[in-house]
Amino acid sequence: NEHFLTYYKVRSLLEEKTNEKYEKFEAVEYKSQIVAGRNYFIKVDVGHGCFLHIRLFQGISEEDDWELDDYQVNKTKNDELTYF
Repeated sequence: NEHFLTYYKVRSLLEEKTNEKYEKFEAVEYKSQIVAGRNYFIKVDVGHGCFLHIRLFQGISEEDDWELDDYQVNKTKNDELTYF
């Protein structure tokens, strides 16, 4: 499944960038924005009441790979998912 592979890739990239290993990595909310492609903003539950916000980008073509553009750590369940 393409989405599973993307999800696994994003999790690995984030673990590398944050130097953390997440026992849980579950998307709980997302928003999207159309640009020259599409930005996805995703709130991810990583366990123990901790959340991440991540921004993924996918180009115009369905074949374009997803890219991890940015992320924010130390978020809570109630933090609003906004553009960053």
